[in-house]
Amino acid sequence: MTAPTPVLALQGICKSFPGVRALHEVSLRLFPGEVHALMGQNGAGKSTLIKVLTGLYEPDAGRIELAGQEIAPRSTQEAQDHGIRTVYQEVNLCPNLSVAENICLGRLPKRWGRIDWAAVRAEAQRVLAQMELDIDVDQPLHRCPLAQQQMVAIARALRDPAKVLILDEPTSSLDDAAVQQLFAVLRRLRDQGLAILFVTHFLDQTYALSDRITVMRNGETEGEYLAKDLGRLALVNKMVGAADSAAEKARLATTATADGAPVLQAEKIGRSGALQPMDVSLRRGEVLGLAGLLGSGRTELARLLFGADAADTGHLRVAGGAPKRFGSPREAIAAGIAFCSEDRKHEGCILELSVRENIVLALQARHGLRLVMTPAELEKMADDYIRRLGIKTASSATPIGQLSGGNQQKVLLARWLATQPALLILDEPTRGIDVRAKEELMDAVRGLAHAPESGEPMSVLFISSELPEVLHCSDRVLVMRDRHVLGEYPRGALDEAGVLGVIAADAPAVAAE
Repeated sequence: MTAPTPVLALQGICKSFPGVRALHEVSLRLFPGEVHALMGQNGAGKSTLIKVLTGLYEPDAGRIELAGQEIAPRSTQEAQDHGIRTVYQEVNLCPNLSVAENICLGRLPKRWGRIDWAAVRAEAQRVLAQMELDIDVDQPLHRCPLAQQQMVAIARALRDPAKVLILDEPTSSLDDAAVQQLFAVLRRLRDQGLAILFVTHFLDQTYALSDRITVMRNGETEGEYLAKDLGRLALVNKMVGAADSAAEKARLATTATADGAPVLQAEKIGRSGALQPMDVSLRRGEVLGLAGLLGSGRTELARLLFGADAADTGHLRVAGGAPKRFGSPREAIAAGIAFCSEDRKHEGCILELSVRENIVLALQARHGLRLVMTPAELEKMADDYIRRLGIKTASSATPIGQLSGGNQQKVLLARWLATQPALLILDEPTRGIDVRAKEELMDAVRGLAHAPESGEPMSVLFISSELPEVLHCSDRVLVMRDRHVLGEYPRGALDEAGVLGVIAADAPAVAAE
């Protein structure tokens, strides 16, 4: 049979920045009527390659061909004019406008010099019908579930004929039902002949949707494979290399060294409409994991413990002290509690500031004007955390916005470690980062509780939607559903199936040892 002809082909793409070789001889082929997954750890070059493809970066060398013709997009508009459309992880739409306005925004149909609102609605309905979606185009976007907002973003991208659709981590904030809804739309678009580039860190989703996989490592193309011919273990090994079995066994054998001293005790803590009253105890030297589906109340509990939201029932005891409630995060920070939010972009990184400036922020908030450190001392402290956490950056003066997602997450971890907290709350710390970075971060989390490089062991509250991560990291696990705790289990008492069984069957709690 004749080999299929790629609609888009990249050959020998090279791109360097001062002191960093981001891409070297990278190749990529996208075929019509296929979903092509782009896989690789953070720093592998995926984001840089997409920016070259969409005209944000000009390659130093290489060739881009679209339908057999060489192109050289110099801007996102030029890339769109060629039929290359991109939908990013964060939905960049206007929540105050209607669905129809968002789909047509920037190119609103006009008649006699005025916006033709009937034509706007008709155009939006046409695009959604092409995707076989039934969404009220007159409703404000903010009233739509997040999954529908992703659909609207795709509809906007496909309003004009497209040859290639690039999806950059489109499922990172979606639950399983929303993911399946999105995948159904993507399969229909694929069957209509569209070439789809799907960038993700989720292995299950890769195999559920993709026809072909390209693996990148260290800024180079490791290989291109048919998904049906590449097993999961082989894919992981190609992305990150084979794991050291001895090191893996040693890591899994690590046990808790909790001394039993309470760091924080929450008694009947709750918030109307957000979390049912519950008791939670966190001890020094242990990792307490929260397992549950989206909407189970995990983040709501974390925000109550940190004072980001106000509790209306119950109270907290810090280190066995008098009962109290935090009125603000500042009070929690002063009490030795740190919180890494799941929203790295809006509640974590200040992208324009340097790595060093981002690290020192929480320390400055805790000490205020009393913090007196020379520039040399600040740089030394930042360099120490860069070394300890393995942050990949040219220097501590590099803007954090230039770092990969995994390295940004490590900078946020360093920010809170600099305050030497007694309790560190991590809400979805591995979201949007690659397999290798997840392993490194989970190792760091257990190390902080069990064998810190400096200082005393701390207590860690670990929240993740990925059950293997919760089970891997935690010494105790609280299983949650519908905003209340179903049970508490010691390390090793549950596997993934067991956790899901507890959620489904409302099994009785098992006291942690």
